[in-house]
Amino acid sequence: MNENSQAIILLSARFGDKKSSGANPLTPTEYGRLSAWLHEHNYEPRALLRKPGEVLADLPELGKKITRERILALLNRGLAMGTALEKWQGAGLWILTRADSDYPKRLKQHLKFSAPAVLFGAGDKRLLNAGGLAIVGSRDITDPDKIFAKNIATQAAHEGLNIVSGGARGADRTAMQSALEDGGTAVGVLASDLLKTALSSTWRNYIKRKQLCLITSYFPEAGFNPGNAMGRNKYIYCLSDFALVVQSAKGSGGTWAGATENLKKQWVKLFVQGESSSLGLEELAKRGANLLTVRQDFLPDEEWLRQALEPTEISLPDPEPSPSMDSFYALFLNKGKEALAGKEQISLLDLKTQFPELVQKQITEWLDRAVSDGHLQRHGRARIYSLREKATRQLTLIDDS
Repeated sequence: MNENSQAIILLSARFGDKKSSGANPLTPTEYGRLSAWLHEHNYEPRALLRKPGEVLADLPELGKKITRERILALLNRGLAMGTALEKWQGAGLWILTRADSDYPKRLKQHLKFSAPAVLFGAGDKRLLNAGGLAIVGSRDITDPDKIFAKNIATQAAHEGLNIVSGGARGADRTAMQSALEDGGTAVGVLASDLLKTALSSTWRNYIKRKQLCLITSYFPEAGFNPGNAMGRNKYIYCLSDFALVVQSAKGSGGTWAGATENLKKQWVKLFVQGESSSLGLEELAKRGANLLTVRQDFLPDEEWLRQALEPTEISLPDPEPSPSMDSFYALFLNKGKEALAGKEQISLLDLKTQFPELVQKQITEWLDRAVSDGHLQRHGRARIYSLREKATRQLTLIDDS
């Protein structure tokens, strides 16, 4: 371990219970302030080990709690650090600091000096820079919510999308397990019990197969703490490329806090489940979250999830009705396109109103034909349609027939 990493660990990590730790390690915010000051004055963290007196003599007031005495006490914990590292490394854990080349780039990019100074982990470190889809949600979810999370995670595995989650029971754990069971990869950002979790039979084989990486910014043996659970939410979002909320209460809870913070900070594009409704999901959608449903009309190898998360703009010519079409179908198609002019989508109910003289069976037959001919795009099992060239993003679809 290089001296920069040693200094960062001594300043930021806890090596035992709070009573035996002496001075409290610097929080991510506190270390961020110290790191910014060191960087501004052309010091590397190792300078605090080599010439602490000289460096600290110039230290300004960085906060009431960031004192020279506290920093010196933290740096004087070499024996405790060695003992703890030997134990953790013997159990298969590793440590990354912001001075390491394989530290997650997305955390530095999004959080700057507020990125956690130290990460403890188990599994393949390379997954920390794989991005992917964060799937989060309430601990207590319904069976339909679990099925939705499982289906999305399974499709992500098929398409090679890494899953990022919090590892807690409910939506998080369902998504992680589903992706891993289907041969995919996942990163679990834990709030507690990293050492215990990494050794559990539930996850150990996936760690050995390099499908899973578990990390925490907290003491690897820490028990559950609501504050830690809240604090790690931002890391889940910042390690991903997109995020999906399966279920959330409105106005309270860790899922709500993490989702609203992401919407405010605009770290990644946020989606909410479009197959179930709740006050929390509805409010997140009002605040700017996109809606996502499970596609039912796709081929087994089709990568529809990537297209839904980051749609590709397409511009296709509008196919003219073939001379072989019967005149009534051609009339129906033209009037349907007129009804869609200026709209993103149209439902079966809209078309039934547009063609009161037609029975529903005839309308649905012609709609299926228009989809087959390439004129219209149908979204999921719900009979919601858009013009082919306008079908550039996934919508929440409700069958109002």
